Amino acid sequence: MNLMDLLDQSGGQKSLASLAGNLGLSGSDTGNLVSALAPALMKGMQKQTESSGGLAALQKALTGGGHQKYLDNPDLMSATEARTDGNNILGHLFGSKDVSRNVAAQAAEKTGIDASLIKKALPMIAGLAMGAVGKKSSTESSGLPGLLGGLMGGGDGDFGLDDVMSLAKKFF
Repeated sequence: MNLMDLLDQSGGQKSLASLAGNLGLSGSDTGNLVSALAPALMKGMQKQTESSGGLAALQKALTGGGHQKYLDNPDLMSATEARTDGNNILGHLFGSKDVSRNVAAQAAEKTGIDASLIKKALPMIAGLAMGAVGKKSSTESSGLPGLLGGLMGGGDGDFGLDDVMSLAKKFF
């Protein structure tokens, strides 16, 4: 399963359509963007589960963060709260704005979508991803680590967080 499948199963298609409409993206561009961003987002979540206390903190964020509201109410995708919430999520997953910028730049390279649009979309897609993972993890028998591993396809892919982190280190 991939993030697009998970968003489909979680009822996120209307929210993605709302996001696409707000940014002027086509449905196929939005799908390509989610596919390009998913490995970095999932890897960031997985890295959280590997740190001391990280699994508990991520599970708490998934169950108590209220991120499912972005799946249930597509109109929230244009709210300032969605961007703020998404930026907070990205801060936890990536650790710095430089990493987020690098993720956006690599996604722009991969998809051909303007990086400035991706920077606007990334926080909202992070919120949708958290909502979908939270919804699915509550019913997943393999637990959160198993779900994240399955969403990442078990491999590093060509757009992994490790690659982005090594790029970010150049800024420090």
